[in-house]
Amino acid sequence: MTPKAVKLKNALTGALIFLLLLTGIFLLKGYFDGHFRTMESFRAYVEGFGLFAPLVLVVIQALQVVLPVLPGFLGCIVGAGMFGAMGGFWCNYIGISAGSIIAFLLAKRFGVGLVRCMVPMEKYDSLVDWVNRKRSYTAVLFLSILLPLAPDDFLCYFSGLTGMSTKKFTWIILSAKPWCILGYSIFFAYFAK
Repeated sequence: MTPKAVKLKNALTGALIFLLLLTGIFLLKGYFDGHFRTMESFRAYVEGFGLFAPLVLVVIQALQVVLPVLPGFLGCIVGAGMFGAMGGFWCNYIGISAGSIIAFLLAKRFGVGLVRCMVPMEKYDSLVDWVNRKRSYTAVLFLSILLPLAPDDFLCYFSGLTGMSTKKFTWIILSAKPWCILGYSIFFAYFAK
């Protein structure tokens, strides 16, 4: 890589981290102000952004993966309720997929130290043991992302520590993630009213 390309890569990484921190601070303020405690308060918070509400939901869903203190499931419910099954699906799918890829890239860039800060130590140790027992981490990761209730956020960070390429990880996220989100969106838009 040329020195100019390295400088550009470092500048882009710095800009991304700054943007994540700025957005994270904004959302953490919303969290501490109580906007994420109930479905009603979260919906009112997102609706308060008017025309930008879909974009705000996408950003919140991305950051709930990167900062695992925000409730991601709540975003799926509110997205389907506010924007219908397909509108909610797209907001949630884009946001969660983007957040998953960002978490992977952050772990790849900053390594074990960052992952240990983001993943509780007991969960980190159990994931290390779990991966070491599996022959094909790629297949296990694909199935974990595909199925509901897997620790997706932690797996995204953890996968950044493996030798998996960004292209392969992105393919897994983009192909496995939509099915569960689509199921949630349809359920919450039509059956959970």
